[in-house]
Amino acid sequence: MDKQISSFKRALVSTSNKEGLAEFLKPMQQKGLEIVSTGGTANYLRQEGLDVIDVSEQTGFPEVMGGRVKTLHPKIHMCLLARDYVEEDSSILKDYNIQPFDLVIGNLYPFEQAKVSNEAKGRDLYEFIDIGGPSFLRAAAKSFERITVLCDPKDYSIFHNKKIITLDERRHLASKVFAHVSVYDSMVAKELGIGITDPEFSVGGGFVEKLRYGENPVQNASWYRGKGESSGLHNALILQGKPLSYNNILDIDAAVTTIREFNKPTCVAVKHLNPCGVATSDNISEATIKALKADPVSVFGGVIAVNQMLNQEAAEALVEGFVECVIAPDFSKKALEVLSVKKNLRVLKWPEMMTKDQEVKVRTVSGGFLVQTQDEVSSWSEKWDIIGDTPNDFIKSNIEFAWKVCAHLKSNAIALVSDHQTVGLGMGQVNRVDAVEQAIGRQLKHHTQAKGLVLASDAFFPFPDSIEQAHKAGIEWVVQPGGSIRDEQVIAKSKSLGVNLVMTGQRHFQH
Repeated sequence: MDKQISSFKRALVSTSNKEGLAEFLKPMQQKGLEIVSTGGTANYLRQEGLDVIDVSEQTGFPEVMGGRVKTLHPKIHMCLLARDYVEEDSSILKDYNIQPFDLVIGNLYPFEQAKVSNEAKGRDLYEFIDIGGPSFLRAAAKSFERITVLCDPKDYSIFHNKKIITLDERRHLASKVFAHVSVYDSMVAKELGIGITDPEFSVGGGFVEKLRYGENPVQNASWYRGKGESSGLHNALILQGKPLSYNNILDIDAAVTTIREFNKPTCVAVKHLNPCGVATSDNISEATIKALKADPVSVFGGVIAVNQMLNQEAAEALVEGFVECVIAPDFSKKALEVLSVKKNLRVLKWPEMMTKDQEVKVRTVSGGFLVQTQDEVSSWSEKWDIIGDTPNDFIKSNIEFAWKVCAHLKSNAIALVSDHQTVGLGMGQVNRVDAVEQAIGRQLKHHTQAKGLVLASDAFFPFPDSIEQAHKAGIEWVVQPGGSIRDEQVIAKSKSLGVNLVMTGQRHFQH
């Protein structure tokens, strides 16, 4: 049933975010709206010139325990839950001489702000867990057929130049309340230690922006940030270029996740969620140039991440070709001038991009979702089993480099590197032999003169055939997790061909 906005008679108002609240309520009170409010909100509204009834006047009970108990009272919740189509409910309100609410405005204690800013910890932080707010908001939302409930100040604009609020609009506003409370509770549950093996698990997100479309133009998409997280890609500053697309965001995330494996100056190029060029060097300029040359065909239209300030020389290398996005902790003034010639190039500055988060990974499946902890890719370890020659420090660093890159390719994955530069990558293949062939094929296409080749495999070799392929390509070092029932055959073949084998004992599938 549609409802005349001018007919609102009684409002319950209790907010943490008071943005635009007084301006919203004044015209309604001028038309006869009675406002019942709590503590700080009541004081604020009075200062703004509105007449307010204290909630304690309605309940006949003072606000106690430092405001912990205010709206948690039958004389509040009866006014929210009373059904206008049930005679007994109306009768009970008459018996207690109270009138129902038809407008409810509320939002919750700023738990997220307190957590992210480190304003409060432990018991002090728990004081920001709202109890009364979710209770009265949920009660009002349940009664959306007769109550208009608002939890987001942005929704005040819905009422501008309107005379009625429709049932569908009230239903939608109620749905926002349940989402608001659900996200809030998810954030609190995470803070208190809910784990991925508990019987129930929820994920809460805060809207960032609507995207032009999803992976394809026929798909709708929006971007949400994890509520309660202190950092994230949404914090990056877009210095120039078009708005980010759905695919841009995925590729940027893949690039940043990969580059976090490296401390030395490194550049990562990503295309379709796979690294297609990675290089580490003594300076960011050389690393960028090497990454772009790693696979100049695949890097076209890719996303670039560097782990240090991008300088002029690196920027000049980037603008020679076509890339969609570049993200870095910072940019020199000269670099930004160079990049500005590419008006559509998205340039993102994210000072905290090298800080690894501890978020769980969530992936939807039909009817639900999967949750897992993050993969941890180890650096060179003395626990790794070396079969063959003892590698020197240079070879060790290349083995580690290849191992880390391979862990961020889609399985089945093979990374072929030389002098801390990827020279051939094979990814997303349905068998490992094809992945090896793909990596070697790319190396022969772009880096025929590469020496000291190291091959990394994200999982074990089920047969010795991949070792034979590696030997034919002149590869002397192979790093892989091991664990196949045919490991002995693989090891025997490696020894017979003179291919040195490093067994890490840990696979890194990425589907």
